[in-house]
Amino acid sequence: MKKIYLLSAACAAMLFAASCTKLDVKVESQYVKDNFPITSADFAAFYGTMYSNLSSSFGVPYWRMQELSTDEAILPARDGNFDDGGQYRQLHYHTWTFDHANVKTVWEWGFGGINTCNRLIGATAVAPSSDAIKLSGTTEVKTMRALYYFMMMDIYGNIPIIENFPVPADALPATVSRDKVFEFIEKELLAAIPNLPQKTSSNNTLYYGKPTRGLAFALLSKMYLNAEVYTGKSRYPEAVAMADSVLKNTAYALDAKYSDIFDVNNGPQISETIFAIPYDQQIPGNQITRFGFYPALAPAYGIPGVGFSISMSTTPEFYDRFNLANDVRTSSWLIGKQYAPDANRKPDLTKPVYNAGTTTQIELTRDLILKPGKPMDVGNTVADQAKGIRSVKYWPDVNAIQATRLNGNDMPFLRLADVMLMKAEAILRGATATTVNGELQTSLVLVNKVRARAGAALATTVTLQSILDERARELSWEAWRRNDLIRYGQFETEYPLQNDVLSMDKNITKRIYPVPTSELRLNTNLKQNPGY
Repeated sequence: MKKIYLLSAACAAMLFAASCTKLDVKVESQYVKDNFPITSADFAAFYGTMYSNLSSSFGVPYWRMQELSTDEAILPARDGNFDDGGQYRQLHYHTWTFDHANVKTVWEWGFGGINTCNRLIGATAVAPSSDAIKLSGTTEVKTMRALYYFMMMDIYGNIPIIENFPVPADALPATVSRDKVFEFIEKELLAAIPNLPQKTSSNNTLYYGKPTRGLAFALLSKMYLNAEVYTGKSRYPEAVAMADSVLKNTAYALDAKYSDIFDVNNGPQISETIFAIPYDQQIPGNQITRFGFYPALAPAYGIPGVGFSISMSTTPEFYDRFNLANDVRTSSWLIGKQYAPDANRKPDLTKPVYNAGTTTQIELTRDLILKPGKPMDVGNTVADQAKGIRSVKYWPDVNAIQATRLNGNDMPFLRLADVMLMKAEAILRGATATTVNGELQTSLVLVNKVRARAGAALATTVTLQSILDERARELSWEAWRRNDLIRYGQFETEYPLQNDVLSMDKNITKRIYPVPTSELRLNTNLKQNPGY
C-alpha cells in the first residue's frame, strides 16, 4: 500500500471523472488557463484517475475472467449461496454469453481507462508547461493506454482503436482485427521506451505503480510470446530480446522470500516487481482474501470479523502441480487439518484450530464433491464449507476494515520471475539462448533460478509442459492462467467435478470473450466476435 501514490490518485479521481461507454459525451472540464497543471507534481495528481480506474476492477471482474475460466480458481455455490446468477459456473464451464456481468463490466472498465488516457493526452498537449514535462507526461499516459489496450486485446480480441477524446457521434470507432490492435500497441510501446524512466536501485519508490522501461519491455515480451495467438505469426526471438532488456537491468532481482511479494506490506522494496497495482484498505479492487479465505480460521489469523464468501478455492488437478519437495510456494494453499500460523507463518502444530463451539479440528478437503442434481453446488453444511483448497498467497490483512472487506496487498502484474519463465519458454519454442550480464541463460538455467528461490529441487531437464507447470506454481492467482493455457492449446481441457451435471463448452471461439450487447447497441460500427 503506497500512501503517496494513492493520495494522488484519490485527488485526481475527485477532479476528473472517467468516461466509460458513451464515446460522444461533451468535454466538461474544470481546468482552464489559470488552473491547468504545470509542474511535474501537478501532473502526478492530474494523471491519478487512470491509475485509480485500473485498480478499481483489476482485482475482481478482470481477475475472475482470467482465472475462474481456468483450472486455477473456482467459486462454487454453497446450497445456492454465492451463485450470483450462475456467473461463476458460466466462467468455469465456458458457457458465458455477451450479457455476462463480468463481460460487460470489464469492457466498460477497460475502455473507460482508454478514454481517460485519451482525455489526459489531449489536456497535456495544451497545458502551459515545458516541452520536457509534457513529453514525459504524454509518454506516461500513452504507456498506460497501451497497457489497457493489451488487456482488452487479450480478453476480447477484435476491438476498436480510439485515440481521441471526445469521439464525434458521427464517427464512432469500428472494430479492428486483433493483429492490427497488436501492431498499434507494439508501435506505441516501442515509441515510448526512449522517454520512459529506467528503474534504478534508488528510484523505485518514485516510479512504483507507474510505467517504466521495464514495464514496456516486459509487456512487449508477453506480446511476442503470445504473438502466434494474437496475430497468427510467431515472434519468439523478439520475446527473448525484450526479456533480456529487463534482465540486463540489475536493479531487478528475485526477492529472497517468495511470500514477501504478496504480503500486506509489499511495495517498492520488492526488487522483482516490474509493475504492480497498489491497494490499501480504502481502495476497492483487491478482495482476494474476502473470496478465497476460510472464515472459521479468521480468529487464528488475527483477522477482524469481516465477511468472507467461503467459496473460492482451486481445483484438485491444479493443486496437484505443487508436487516439488520443500517448495515454499506450496504453503500458498490451505489443505488438510488446520493450525494457527506461527511467527514465520508456518502451521504451529501445537495450536489446532477448531470449528466454533466444538472440539472438531477444521480440515479443508481436496475434492469438490457436488450435491447430486445441483449445478456446481457443494452444499453448505460445516463439512461442505470445508470442501476446496483455499489460498493465502495474498496474506490476510489484519487491518482489513469490516465495512469494506478490502485488503492492503498490492497486486503484481508483471515481475521478474515471469520474465525469466517467458524467456525460457521462448527459447524452447525456437529462439536462441542468450548471454546476459556474463551468464548464458538457457531454459534450464532460467527455470532453476525460479526454483532455487522457492527452495524446490532443481530441474535436470525442461520441456514446454514442465515450464507451463512451473508457471502454474510460480504465478498462481496472478491473472495469467487463461493467457498461458490458450497459448498452450489447453484452455479447453476439462476436469469434471464429482456428481457434475454440467459440462464445458469446448468451442475454441471461447478463447476470446464477446462484445457486450450494450456496446453493440451504442455503437453499430462494432462487430460481434465469431461464435457468439
